[in-house]
Parts: sequence; C-alpha cells; structure tokens
Amino acid sequence: MSSLLQIIFFALLVRPLLAFFIGVRVRGLKELPRQHPFIIVANHTSHLDAVALLNLFPLKDLARIRPVAAADYFHRNAMVAWFSHCFFNILPIERQHISREHNPLPVLREALMRGESLIIFPEGTRSVSGDLGAFHSGIAHMIQEFPQIPVIPVFMSNMGRALPKGEFILLPFICEVNIGTPVFVQGSKEDILNALRDAFLKLRGESSWSR
Repeated sequence: MSSLLQIIFFALLVRPLLAFFIGVRVRGLKELPRQHPFIIVANHTSHLDAVALLNLFPLKDLARIRPVAAADYFHRNAMVAWFSHCFFNILPIERQHISREHNPLPVLREALMRGESLIIFPEGTRSVSGDLGAFHSGIAHMIQEFPQIPVIPVFMSNMGRALPKGEFILLPFICEVNIGTPVFVQGSKEDILNALRDAFLKLRGESSWSR
C-alpha cells in the first residue's frame, strides 16, 4: 500500500510541481544506472534535494530507492515518521550517540545486500550557504566494502533557494540537477572522499549558476 501511495504522490503532485512550478533542469540523465543497487551521493541544501533525486527515476523504481535520513529528525514524531516512510521511503539512521549498538553502517549494508539503492548526502546536514561541507567517512566505508556498486555523484543548484532550511513554502526558483558519470573509487578512505569531492566540484563548475 505504501508503494502505491508513493507512486500516486509522485505522479500527481511531485512531478507536476517540480516541472512547472520550480522548473527543475536535469543534465546527464543518461548517466543514471538501470540496474539496482547503486549509490547516489549528492550535495545537500534543502529537503527538496531527496524529492528531486527520487523524481529522476521511473515510478516503478521508487520502492527500491532509499534516501538515507537522520532518525532524530524524521522520527521526531509519529506523523513525520509515517509521512517520510510512506511517501519518500526513507532509510533512517542514527547520527547522534553513535556506538556499536547504534551504528548506521550495518543498516546501509543490509539495504544494499537486499538490492536496494541508496541516496546519501555525505555532508550529513543541509548547508545554509550552499558551500560544500566536510564529507563524513561513512560513505567511504561503504564504497570500500562494495567496490562493485556504482557511485553516481550529483550536484544540485538553487534547491536551497526554492526551499530554504527552516521553511515549508516552495519558492519558484529554477533549480538544476547535474548528474556525473558513475565512479568506482578504490583506495583509502581519504582517497575516496577526495575523489568524491573532486567529482562534486567538477559538476559544480559545469552548473549554469557557476558561470
């Protein structure tokens, strides 16, 4: 039932809203993989980010794509938790008081082993300025453990202006989604994080708003 509700929600509300009210422009759509699992890594400036990324895929695929989200925020009450799971199929993880019992990595690992694809924001939180923050090492651990899974870098522009942090009303700013070539990164955690950051900076340089 939740998968059907998600498809209806995206088909009737999200897609028309992003296409006609905001006017999201997408570059590099052909780079998205057709097979699961995969990992999308993207910059993060707005709650609109995960919505725009999910909207890139066929409706039938939505149930297999899990935006990784902070449990302390999206499970803060029963209504928010229900809405987030039902319409966005989030994969909640702990980002506070990390311990052996509350480690997000096994949750991510199990999802990939089930054949689910992940959307990960390696900065861990939304940027107010739009600048790239430091990347958390968790994404590097996952890439080291699953080197065969394609990692697709995505840089999004203007999402933070269309739906700023702390706001709930959409503003009609034209936004852009730049999708990079899938990468298979090897090496140390530092090597992987540097390679991902370089991919983000390259995509940012290709954005219409960087010129």
